Amino acid sequence: MEDSKAQQLLSGAQRFDLECLAEIYDRFSPGLYAYAMRLLGDTAQAEDCVAETFSRFLRALRAGQGPKNHLQAYLYRIAHNWITDQYRRQPPPPLNLDETIYEDASHNPEIQTGERIEQRRVRAALKLLTAEQRQVVVLKFIEGWGNEEVAVAIQKPLGAVKALQHRALASLRKLLLEGETTDGSQPRN
Repeated sequence: MEDSKAQQLLSGAQRFDLECLAEIYDRFSPGLYAYAMRLLGDTAQAEDCVAETFSRFLRALRAGQGPKNHLQAYLYRIAHNWITDQYRRQPPPPLNLDETIYEDASHNPEIQTGERIEQRRVRAALKLLTAEQRQVVVLKFIEGWGNEEVAVAIQKPLGAVKALQHRALASLRKLLLEGETTDGSQPRN
């Protein structure tokens, strides 16, 4: 949503316009919550992540800092940093991607069963990726972001994001083709 409306909202937020701040929260908090929930797997931590993201955003605005553009990427970068801190404190729980992968399953029980098995395999394979690779995959393929937005959000050069994405997809492909993943897999950090 990096359009003129986002820029108007950001300008209003920099003036501490309460309507703009409320609209920023309304527009971005659901996505931030879903992102945090997918990576953290805990509702309380996901809620804390969203609250801390907006708290840090407001502190940056009060200090005359904060984003000049790329508001969405800036907010996700704050969330990314908070989630990274959580990973350092404790290993990540199992990923919760049930509502995002194969959401529109057919009513055929055989197809539903096959899709559930495939979802488990994908979730297990994702757990084996590094934390950075998981975040790139979630932002790029689940959230639907472009590489440039992902790079801004995780504070990596575009080439590094592409390399992380390439390595993540190669690892996923290998794991899924070899069938080496189970639900008991341990994540790498």
